Amino acid sequence: MTGSRSCAQCGTVFTPRREHARFCSGECRIRWNRDHLTDSVAEERALEWSLAGMRDITERLAACRPEDAAVAFSAVAEAVWWVTIIDARLIRQYMDIYDAVLDAHTAPQRPMIEGTLTGLRFVRNQSSNEAFSTNFISPPAGSNRHGSGVTAAWRWNRIPEPALSQLPDDIRSWEQDRYQAYQAWLAGHVIAEVFQRATGFLDLAAARVAAVASALAATDQRLSPPTGPQSHPWVLRLRHT
Repeated sequence: MTGSRSCAQCGTVFTPRREHARFCSGECRIRWNRDHLTDSVAEERALEWSLAGMRDITERLAACRPEDAAVAFSAVAEAVWWVTIIDARLIRQYMDIYDAVLDAHTAPQRPMIEGTLTGLRFVRNQSSNEAFSTNFISPPAGSNRHGSGVTAAWRWNRIPEPALSQLPDDIRSWEQDRYQAYQAWLAGHVIAEVFQRATGFLDLAAARVAAVASALAATDQRLSPPTGPQSHPWVLRLRHT
């Protein structure tokens, strides 16, 4: 990973550890969220809606019986889109919580989760590439490519590295990382296994976000001053003098 970017809050130039990182520090992220995410309830509902969509489409893979590889990959690409959009949102807005949930996993699990999500970003970016789209996945061994069981049982294929020389250096570096993650954590694995890994982590991270938001809302409510003239002690004292 190479390349630097400016912090969306303070403008400081920093080298991001994650592809979607927008802030140089947790403090800048919190300040930006306070200034821009004014309706926390709406934000939570939007995240819940996105999670419901992700679960629905990934669960459908276990019922989808595609006629051919193009139909199968179309269903998989939609699931990839939901997973990567939620992952990016959590990283941009709640990276400290995201990292805390990731750190709570065992040492072998952490690179597996990160690598899986990074590999899915590679699939998302290359899904419009006709040379790859129908070659990303294949049915279980011993079956033909027509009516060969549910999509969830298909496997990710090993594929050659795409031509990236035309991309800017920093973008090329990210895409090379995505490709390597795809080869390490997706290729050769069953589709259902990969999505279970990704959605399981995202569900945990989103649940932690919701828990933290609820705790903060409760704290704000307790600390909020009461409203109305009758609620202020100095007003009451003034009336009795």
